Amino acid sequence: MSKPNFLLIIDGERCKGCELCVSFCPKGVLALAPSLNRFGHHPAVVVRQEECTGCQACVLMCPDACIEVYRRKGVTRKAATAAQ
Repeated sequence: MSKPNFLLIIDGERCKGCELCVSFCPKGVLALAPSLNRFGHHPAVVVRQEECTGCQACVLMCPDACIEVYRRKGVTRKAATAAQ
């Protein structure tokens, strides 16, 4: 199995567990963690990294800007678009 084309980074300490990113991800890449962060929230976590298409719906929906999406080195724009 090859590496996923995109890398998601979530700041779990700042995430308030609003679940907007989880709800809007078209591929079901995100879920809420069973554990609590220091503020008592269940933060979002990546559960299916290989399914990420890089659409950034999660980034756009996050009210606290806790999510970053990066294209992996060597992945062309054409290949990234084809994955969607």
